[in-house]
Amino acid sequence: MNATVFLGAGRITSALLAGLRLAEYAKPIIVHDRNLQKLRDLRKRFGVAVEKDLGQAVGNAKVLIVAVRPGSLSGLLREIGSVDRPLAAVSLAAGVPLAKLRAGLRPPVRWARAMPSPVCRNRRGLTALAFDRDFPAASRREISGLFSKVGAVLEIPESKFDAFTVTYSCSHGYHALAVLAEAAQALGLDRKTALTAAAHALADGIIAWREGGVSLDDLLHEAATPGGTAAAVMEAMDQAGFRRVFEKGLAAGLTRTHENAKRT
Repeated sequence: MNATVFLGAGRITSALLAGLRLAEYAKPIIVHDRNLQKLRDLRKRFGVAVEKDLGQAVGNAKVLIVAVRPGSLSGLLREIGSVDRPLAAVSLAAGVPLAKLRAGLRPPVRWARAMPSPVCRNRRGLTALAFDRDFPAASRREISGLFSKVGAVLEIPESKFDAFTVTYSCSHGYHALAVLAEAAQALGLDRKTALTAAAHALADGIIAWREGGVSLDDLLHEAATPGGTAAAVMEAMDQAGFRRVFEKGLAAGLTRTHENAKRT
């Protein structure tokens, strides 16, 4: 009963395992999933222990990471049934509140919610954490330490969790990269050059902001010289609804998160 146990062998588990391996995470890891091929793949790639029996997996857990989709969560908790010893459990299911988690698997299990980014595979992730009431301090430190191995960690109120979920996704960056590169190709750049230029505009510029100690407002002012090319691009984007696109996109994501949670 001293392992970090993952229930679910999907993409986010794979990303977390990759990051933890890079971090040389020393504690034992066990993964459970009904799909035996997924378990074999993870064992081969990351050298983790696997357990096809759910009860055995939970029985070996000191920290339980529940990494299944929201629609599968209730069924999984019913299958576990109950746990008669203190256990720190962490749900990665978007939109499912702590109240539902407590109802699905009651004390002495204590719940936290985590929202890690798939970028954690390279240890550049970002994870939000929200802890249940009366969550043990030692377990809180252990869970924060686990996710800090693969990137930055933010502890936020659960009431802000869904807004964080729809905002932090690396899909925004990938989507912007693809669209910006396609627009550059339409102007005549080849795809490789277009992607290189677009990646610099997005990634390197943001890294410069994060590491340079200069305010975002100052950088925007510096980049968009009045009467210059960048200023004309930004003005045209804003007039075309650039800000409104983000507002509508995040609102749609929030609605979908709430819809998925209702299905649990």
